[in-house]
Amino acid sequence: MISSGRTSTSNSIVVVGSCMIDFISYAPRLPKSGETIKGSKCVTHFGGKGANQAVAAAKLGGNVTMVGRVGVDDWGTRYIEHLKHLNVNTDHVKITLDAQTGIAQIIVANSGENLIVITCGANDKLDEKDVVLADTVIKAADVLVLQLETPPEVAIKALELCKGISILNGAPAIANIDSKLLSMPTIFCVNELEAATFTGLPVKSESDARKAGVELLNKGCNNVIITLGRQGALLMSKTGKTIHVPSPVVAAVDTTGAGDAFIGALAYLLANRKEMSMEMCVGLACVAAADSVTRPGTQRSFPGIEVFGMS
Repeated sequence: MISSGRTSTSNSIVVVGSCMIDFISYAPRLPKSGETIKGSKCVTHFGGKGANQAVAAAKLGGNVTMVGRVGVDDWGTRYIEHLKHLNVNTDHVKITLDAQTGIAQIIVANSGENLIVITCGANDKLDEKDVVLADTVIKAADVLVLQLETPPEVAIKALELCKGISILNGAPAIANIDSKLLSMPTIFCVNELEAATFTGLPVKSESDARKAGVELLNKGCNNVIITLGRQGALLMSKTGKTIHVPSPVVAAVDTTGAGDAFIGALAYLLANRKEMSMEMCVGLACVAAADSVTRPGTQRSFPGIEVFGMS
């Protein structure tokens, strides 16, 4: 089990990251470059990797605080109320006067595959001052969760304050990433495409993922998790140990947000089930992610604690 060296019993999770509104179109398949195809329906949901991960942990019963920004529009006000309704603490979610709430445009194919384009809006306004204002909750957190939909310097500042376990989800991937974002987090978590961007290596198989994981460790990461979709995840550490954790086999309806379900579940387990091994936590996070793809949408698809068969 990865230990933070802390003895706090707060079991708290702090997520510093993005809030987006998802505009999701469903189509028979993903369009080719320059092609127009007919979709079957279009829906709007609350999303953004940061808020998704916060909600995923909260729906499992986690004690979660969100640090982020929304725009000075109806979506921003509605987003804060939405998070409150899901028991996410929003004391550090600010309305930004000179920006719109972030937007994600998503196409989901019948196969469950998706394409996503994001416009960050207010998320780009999140800064180091916002992190400093939240320093008390960040320092007290058992688990800190970060992504890259907000400025990288925000994640670095939060990592400097963190005294617990930290998880950086390297998404969206940055080709020229600051080395601090690799070496500072307890866990660096990416999918195959992101691993390929960070390492410059092709990642099209489990064998490729193992090579990419070694490269990330060589670049300074302490522990690496590479999620492999229906094939589960690879857990790799500086000790040289590599574990392939399988995922349940399910019929995917919509894979959007599966990675966020994984991260949120992992954060919840690390904060609340300290007796579990890291391998067990990753395995249960795979269970949560697999369960989420059996339902459409992002946050609405995330499971409750019953998915683990525990209370």
